[in-house]
Amino acid sequence: MPALPPLNALRAFEAAARHLSMKEAAAELSVTPGAVSQLVRGLEHRLGTPLFRRGNRSLVLTEAGQSYFAPIRHAFRQIGEATRRLQANPHSGMLTVSAPPAFAASWLVPRLGAFRARHADIELNIATTRSLANFSADGVDVAIRHGLGSYPGLRCDRITTIAMIPVCSPRFLAAQVANRPQHPADLLGLTLLHDADRQDWALWFQAQGVADLGHVASSGISFDDQMLLIRAAASHQGVALVTETLASPELDQGTLVRVVDVAWPQEFSYWLACPRATADQPKVAAFRGWLLEEGRRFSAPARPARRAARGRTP
Repeated sequence: MPALPPLNALRAFEAAARHLSMKEAAAELSVTPGAVSQLVRGLEHRLGTPLFRRGNRSLVLTEAGQSYFAPIRHAFRQIGEATRRLQANPHSGMLTVSAPPAFAASWLVPRLGAFRARHADIELNIATTRSLANFSADGVDVAIRHGLGSYPGLRCDRITTIAMIPVCSPRFLAAQVANRPQHPADLLGLTLLHDADRQDWALWFQAQGVADLGHVASSGISFDDQMLLIRAAASHQGVALVTETLASPELDQGTLVRVVDVAWPQEFSYWLACPRATADQPKVAAFRGWLLEEGRRFSAPARPARRAARGRTP
């Protein structure tokens, strides 16, 4: 990050630009007009461009000054609003949640209304990324990740386990009149949609005791993103093996159905992670309590798996 100009110089510029008067800016800031003028000139020198055109009794922003004024004024407004909220309730404030894009879109975001209804004083900022969270550098308060939950130096709480299920659209399933699937092996005769490395189906069939796989991974479309798999299945293109958690909206809406009632448990789970030093902050504790409650509610009606298997990461 480039070095920022001095805050007092930015305050002087913002006030002078808003009033178009060094005198009125000085009165607002409780300093002399000469001090405001000196601060602004120092800022112009630092930036390498004039911000004002100065007349005998007039002060006009240059094109550069106009361009600079809008974001600087917005930044001061944000600082002021954040300060006001913090002073009103020191235990509230902004909570930045880092989450994988697919999990955020399919599972987290549809539930956020319930959190806001319970904790209206906590402002949420959802940042989506698949990368590891850098809590100090990125300003992240809590991170949702899928893995084994072993992150050194962090408190980790399991949100929900992960299971892979075979799904397709009701229309696609209804079209399978001659070979309506009843057992895992019956899926070998259907159009299968694959993950990017074309391994999930082979592992799923092996986990269900289907030995003769034929050319299960040799044909069909492959996708490098779970949400694309879900969309393809919902648009009647075949059967996809997807994470039950991510497909829950489509399953609830009926745009996807389970092809056979088999869940394939994975080693990995979804976890909420945060630094131990901040784990008990009121806003972090509030979000953690709510999220784990939602995870328990989601997992409670889940169908038991017929056969456990060592899984792969979705």
